[in-house]
Amino acid sequence: MDKQIEEILLTSEEIHEKVKELAGLIQKDYEEVDDLILIGVLKGANIFMGDLMREIELPMRIDFMAVSSYGHSTESSGVVRILKDLDIEIEGKHILIIEDIVDTGLTLKYLTDNLRSRVPASLKVCALLDKPSRRKCDLMVDYVGFEIPDRFIVGYGIDYAEKFRNLPYIAIIAE
Repeated sequence: MDKQIEEILLTSEEIHEKVKELAGLIQKDYEEVDDLILIGVLKGANIFMGDLMREIELPMRIDFMAVSSYGHSTESSGVVRILKDLDIEIEGKHILIIEDIVDTGLTLKYLTDNLRSRVPASLKVCALLDKPSRRKCDLMVDYVGFEIPDRFIVGYGIDYAEKFRNLPYIAIIAE
């Protein structure tokens, strides 16, 4: 194990089981919908979204947004920038945002407010990880995989300074 990894928090097996569970809930909730669009928040959610969408047996389209509030720090700056916007029009469509982790909630709050202004039929959020102890705003997350402690984590798409995304598990990084 890399000397920067303090401990493995979630194994690849635990993640896989949770992804299947979340997919089942989403499939049930959207079974009558024919215009579902998954919006992955880059870069962190790409692996989670890929695994999740393969478990959902519904017609869907996908798109991505890239937003930034961290840079190369372990602390969110609170300033959100849209680096890549949607290619698909979402007005009147059912939108499910796929997020890797909800920390302070400021980035996701900004993103949900932005997308709501585009008048989708519905807007929900699915996050693999949640750190509710760090929340700085009122925010609804409809599907949550795991609640985690207030530690900086990496792996399964989540990085520190663009490293560690390729780990098949989620680990706590040494501070």
